Amino acid sequence: MSRRLLGVALATTLAVTLTGCGSGGTSSATDGALEIWIRQAPDSEAAKTAQRLAEAFTKASGVPTKVVALFDDFETKLQQQAAQRDLPDVVINDTAQIGNMRTQGWLTEVDRASLAGGDKLSDLAWKAATAGDGKTWAAPFSAQAFAIIARRDWREKVGMDVPRTWEDLAALAKAFTEKDPDGNGQDDTSGFVIPGGTKRGYASWYASSFIYGNGGDFVSPSGSGAFTAVTNDPKAVEAVQFLQDQFCDAKTVNPGAVSNDTTVTHEVFEKGQGGIYLTGPYVLARFVESVGTDKIEVYPVPQGPSGGPGTLGEGENVYLMAGSRNTEGQKKFAEFAVSAEGQRIGMNKDANGAIVRLPVNSEVDLAAERQDPRWKVFQDAYADAVYAHPVPNWAPIRQTSADAINTVWADCAKDVKAEMDALTTKLTQELRNQKAS
Repeated sequence: MSRRLLGVALATTLAVTLTGCGSGGTSSATDGALEIWIRQAPDSEAAKTAQRLAEAFTKASGVPTKVVALFDDFETKLQQQAAQRDLPDVVINDTAQIGNMRTQGWLTEVDRASLAGGDKLSDLAWKAATAGDGKTWAAPFSAQAFAIIARRDWREKVGMDVPRTWEDLAALAKAFTEKDPDGNGQDDTSGFVIPGGTKRGYASWYASSFIYGNGGDFVSPSGSGAFTAVTNDPKAVEAVQFLQDQFCDAKTVNPGAVSNDTTVTHEVFEKGQGGIYLTGPYVLARFVESVGTDKIEVYPVPQGPSGGPGTLGEGENVYLMAGSRNTEGQKKFAEFAVSAEGQRIGMNKDANGAIVRLPVNSEVDLAAERQDPRWKVFQDAYADAVYAHPVPNWAPIRQTSADAINTVWADCAKDVKAEMDALTTKLTQELRNQKAS
């Protein structure tokens, strides 16, 4: 049996096993508690917020809960639980994971019409809970778009304005790299801080906002649930070329970026080793505390010369896992999480530890919950955000793209156009494998 056919057979068997034999998590099996997994570091402020959300749900519903916060190798640990027929009842995880989780048979379909409060949620957020088969496999919980968090004090020191174009952005990065913006007399600062490693597809994740913001894409809908790989489109190539230029010609990117994930990159920014960080709103409160509120500013990601709709859009969904012994509790938790009360708890006001970045419930006023006006930059960006397309499984597309993009950043001899042509060929084959071409 070929490796691919074996994988399909195993996934099908696993899905049948989970549905037939049940799962429900260790906690559910032993004490009746609804087990909720969230992709956050244990003991982090975000994990504490998740715990408060679960406690409020228990108080309102009477359903006991157990929160499990995991960060490293989250998907691998889910695989292990699935192999043991012991999935948790609920998982709060990235919107981009919906295809991967659905194709493995882990998810229970969500009836949007019967979910209390579902009519209060934005259509764009519901779109992120819909898989390539057109069915809804989650309840939207949190949304986000991207913006640039930058060192305001550095920009004022070098006497430059907020960048409005890619050319402006490159010039500011060059000044941050060469003009000693921290004033310590040493050559120890960079312009861009970039999570450019391949782990979990970070290089692709970061480049997405430049690609989308220049009118490019990874795949393009071609009708009837089919897609075409388009990473060799000139607009996508132009975006990746702009970033390679920062790594290789201008040398304005922090050292080690090609190996870094976001955990390391957050620390690079906090240590003052670089001053321009395209990222999500989830670190704003952290940087306000660690860097200083008067030292940082937030502004939109400039669109590229070819123009484009906006930055990457993503967030988290509440996934109801297949085989749970407490389907009523699953649904009740999803309804509480998307309610105005649940959303406000998850937002955590202006404090560090938000698990709801931008609320998806129309009854929640972001400005009333958060006093920091810099959040509005992210909210405004969300109106034009671009979610990953609903192919059956986005994860291998992101990973394959990350490998290719990382290659041209790590090896300056690589020709961007040639590598993006090769990437298009690989993504075309991946779409065929997923029966989505």
